[in-house]
Amino acid sequence: MIAVARDGAVATVTLSRPDKLNALDRSTRWELIEALRSVAADATVRAVVLTGTGRAFSVGQDLAAVEELEHADETVAGTYNPIAQTIATMPQPVIAAVNGLAVGAGMGLALACDQRLAAESASFSCAFGKVGLVPDTAVSWYLVRELGYARAFWFAASGRPIPAAEAHRLGLLNEVVADDELASRAHGLAQLFAAGPAHALALTKRQFRAVSELSFEAALALEARHQGDAAAHPDHVEGRTAFAEKRAPRWV
Repeated sequence: MIAVARDGAVATVTLSRPDKLNALDRSTRWELIEALRSVAADATVRAVVLTGTGRAFSVGQDLAAVEELEHADETVAGTYNPIAQTIATMPQPVIAAVNGLAVGAGMGLALACDQRLAAESASFSCAFGKVGLVPDTAVSWYLVRELGYARAFWFAASGRPIPAAEAHRLGLLNEVVADDELASRAHGLAQLFAAGPAHALALTKRQFRAVSELSFEAALALEARHQGDAAAHPDHVEGRTAFAEKRAPRWV
């Protein structure tokens, strides 16, 4: 149900349950957690693409698995939260290649990624309220920060689908591409990141995700600590040397 493919330093993690629109039952969630953690721990992986197969990126919780919602707090805390946390904290840049429907927790998976690309036919929906549930998988965290309270509440309360073009205008997406170009565009972006200084990019990711919760002074202090870390790394020596020698850097 979760496929992991490698192309050099790029790993592609694919939700592969197309007959269920990549709905997330317990086994699929655990496979995804294990796949993401394995990729995160692999120093040879320098960028990650997260995508789906078929008509959907993911429609979120598999509502046929009724028993999983009998103790929904434990289900969310035990499996959905670790997925969002792993994407947010893994050192590699993670690119969402949203190939179709991204609904509920599926929307959360996309929002958790560092870059978000979508096919023209893709759409998003914060549809939890349609089944009497509330947003999870960090949807509330990202949606309010990206859109502001009023718009985030509207999309959650209405469950209205957000077409890819509108999601791009709202700032939820970096780019919208033709359906048949999504995979190649996402892979090209991943290769761009993979060719960069992995240590500095990992610190940048950590820094950018932290600063919105920090005071101005704490953000400055974090930048200083990270800069000291980056400057002491061999990548900085190589980058400085390559600049002086007028050549492309060869990152470690």
